[in-house]
Amino acid sequence: MNYRLHHLWSAVRNLVIVLVASLVTLGAIAHPVLALDYNQENLTGADFSGRVLTDSSFTKTNLKKSNLSHTDLRGVSLFGANFQEANLEGANLTNATLDTAKFAKANLTNAILEGAFAFNAKFDKAIVDGADFTDVLLREDVREQLCQLAKGTNPTTGRNTRDTLMCE
Repeated sequence: MNYRLHHLWSAVRNLVIVLVASLVTLGAIAHPVLALDYNQENLTGADFSGRVLTDSSFTKTNLKKSNLSHTDLRGVSLFGANFQEANLEGANLTNATLDTAKFAKANLTNAILEGAFAFNAKFDKAIVDGADFTDVLLREDVREQLCQLAKGTNPTTGRNTRDTLMCE
């Protein structure tokens, strides 16, 4: 009897594993079973729009021209990532690690970066309309550069971009 129960339990467990893996693949489950490690990968032009990637890591990843619009990246390591010409419109980057990331010509319209660590990040010619930079650690010269570009109010947080950057 014990052998039969063990065999039945193994069959049920394997069925559950296959079912969960299928749901993750089809996108029916927003949170993957395991964290996704994209560290140091070349993901040029990738489409992550609308995904929940809070358990992922993109350290030193090339995301040039990628679509991360409306993506949940809260707390994610994006250290040294390349976001050149990437679309991050409406992305949630709250408490993300953005140090040494490159946002040249990136679209950060209505993005939320609250509490992110971005001390050595570069934002050359980035679009920051409506972006929320509340409590983001930035170098003073980068903050001044962003103040020249800043306008609008974030529709989610209701905060003015210039105010969140403490522009004069």
